[in-house]
Amino acid sequence: MKYWFLVLFIFNSCLINAQDSRDSVIRLINNLFDAMRNADAKQLTACFADSAILQTIIKSPSNTLIIRSSHANDFAAFISKEAKGNADERIKFEAIQIDGDLASVWTPYSFYYKGKFSHCGVNSFQLVRLTSGWKIQYLIDTRRKESCGYR
Repeated sequence: MKYWFLVLFIFNSCLINAQDSRDSVIRLINNLFDAMRNADAKQLTACFADSAILQTIIKSPSNTLIIRSSHANDFAAFISKEAKGNADERIKFEAIQIDGDLASVWTPYSFYYKGKFSHCGVNSFQLVRLTSGWKIQYLIDTRRKESCGYR
């Protein structure tokens, strides 16, 4: 009987740790989009690991696939030149997977620039848990103007 309580205690501890990780991952990603809305380069940069990779998948007018890469510092510098509220990305957490120090997050989004719809797509985040907490290591997104289910 006393072993049953030990098993239950260990199981509950695992569930609590998993929920804490999930909440921390969601909080970090929400901080990223708050930083964008606030044009806050310091807050935005703090969301990324030092070696983070950012990529965007777009289609050219001739329907050729283009993958653009950038660094988190360049993205933060670009966003910091915007007025507060100009860059408003609205997301929906669709899938969150966590295994130890690795998290994968899928978020459909709609992006509004100066209050007007600009484009939509999906963000795919890969996060790592460092000694300083969860950080975005890799972010790739799609962009389109049509077939936007999440708006």
